[in-house]
Amino acid sequence: MASTRLYRDGSLVEEDFPVRDISRHLADPSTTVWLDLYRPNRAEFTAVGEELGLHELALEGALHEGQRAKLDSYHTHHFLSVYAVAVDPDGAGLTMSELAVILTSQALITVRKDAAFALDELVARWDRTPALAAHGVAFLLHGLLDYVVDGHFAAVQQLDERIEELDDLLFAEGDRQIQTVQRQSYALRKSLVRLRRVVLPMQEVVKALMRPTSKSSTAPCCRTTAMCTTTCCVPASGRSHCATWWPR
Repeated sequence: MASTRLYRDGSLVEEDFPVRDISRHLADPSTTVWLDLYRPNRAEFTAVGEELGLHELALEGALHEGQRAKLDSYHTHHFLSVYAVAVDPDGAGLTMSELAVILTSQALITVRKDAAFALDELVARWDRTPALAAHGVAFLLHGLLDYVVDGHFAAVQQLDERIEELDDLLFAEGDRQIQTVQRQSYALRKSLVRLRRVVLPMQEVVKALMRPTSKSSTAPCCRTTAMCTTTCCVPASGRSHCATWWPR
């Protein structure tokens, strides 16, 4: 299943056009294309890669699950692996959604590896700032990273609140409360370990995209996101319970 968008001169002009039309649209240098694929098969994605001249390692990375959060650069494009996260309703578990991203000078391609990634929320975020669409791929990437990092920050805050609730239970009387604290604190620590593994690498990903040598010219649109990743990864001492629980 594929979703597509076409921007021309900073304006959204077409949606859900056939994937086979991407090359024709990109022949116009004033255009920017977004393509989203959900669990594409190898033949389908290889055809897209050949059409856009993508490196075979970028294609492999986009198809395989379990990639670490990272940025790989090739001659004409970048490959990113990122994770969206959400705290489970029980307040202790963590749901992670892996997303592969390929950037060219005129296109942003997202490959979703599960259905948990909230695509509608990402599109709504783009639509709330149409004036920034003139920045092309940088606009799309900024919206994507901003959405992902906001989710990381929200997860830290929710886990922090849950830890504070457990601290209160420590002073409650009765064996039942003590057992609850032990069980839930164990679950919270597991979630913090998993969160750390995807949050910390995001600092380096965003910093790399901000460098002047970055081929994607995304630096101006990534500075705010970089500040958020730093805040999320290094909770302020004395302000966050996660600062003391954060696994080393």
